[in-house]
Amino acid sequence: MWLKSPRIRGRHTHPVPRLPIMPDISLTTTVVLCLAALAAGWVDAVVGGGGLLLLPALLLGLPNGAHAGPYALGTNKAVAIVGTTGAAVTYARKAPVDVRLAARIGLAALTGSTCGALLAAGMSTDVLKPIVMVVLVAVGAFVIFRPSFGTAPSAVPVSPRRVLAAIGFAGLGIGFYDGLIGPGTGTFLVLALTAILHLDLVTASATAKIVNCCTNAGALAMFAWKGTVYWQLAALMAVFNLAGGMVGAHTALKRGAGFVRIVLLTVVCALVVKMAYEQWVA
Repeated sequence: MWLKSPRIRGRHTHPVPRLPIMPDISLTTTVVLCLAALAAGWVDAVVGGGGLLLLPALLLGLPNGAHAGPYALGTNKAVAIVGTTGAAVTYARKAPVDVRLAARIGLAALTGSTCGALLAAGMSTDVLKPIVMVVLVAVGAFVIFRPSFGTAPSAVPVSPRRVLAAIGFAGLGIGFYDGLIGPGTGTFLVLALTAILHLDLVTASATAKIVNCCTNAGALAMFAWKGTVYWQLAALMAVFNLAGGMVGAHTALKRGAGFVRIVLLTVVCALVVKMAYEQWVA
């Protein structure tokens, strides 16, 4: 795993670490991972939660070993940031997105995710997961019994107080959660932005993509610094994730808030099942 540096007269040579490029996996596994990236990009663009598909696929597909988890997380972020960026650009061109506001929330989310990542190593998330599951169940029930939630934007201008609340909760708060735990960050962003800023679900999804780009960039920088990204595999999967993200954004824009609501409830249910399985079965 080491490359020898060239000999230079009069100087000591030091081994140079080889960058992780491509894991030793079969062609079939590579194809499955690319299809998972395509589906994850579509889901993530519509309502968030693409990591529910992509991360488990990487954990199963990458070679087993002590470092499988970090490489799966790092490669996942390298793939996801491409699809998220493509979806964000597609939304920004066709949806009424306040890019400046989204960027302000995104910077706060970047700060929050960095703090969460710093604390993640020394803090057990087992205590937090049941709380998150209860919140998800409550959110799912709220969306079911409030059919009008997110179907149309409010006609009242957003007050500075609500903007600060969005920066604090959707930015710092959910960004911190993303760095500490992670699953469902995009979905939480959509819900928070809809509730706090009174956006419709399509506009909230568009805004969430811009915010998510910031959190993904911060996480990817950390994983790249640690050297836990399979760059060649990530580049291949990113092409499929980008295609899925752009198609998902177009689908959400075309089908409207009602369609996004159905996908939202599906993702919330999947999150609850996944976290319950990890907490009490796995």
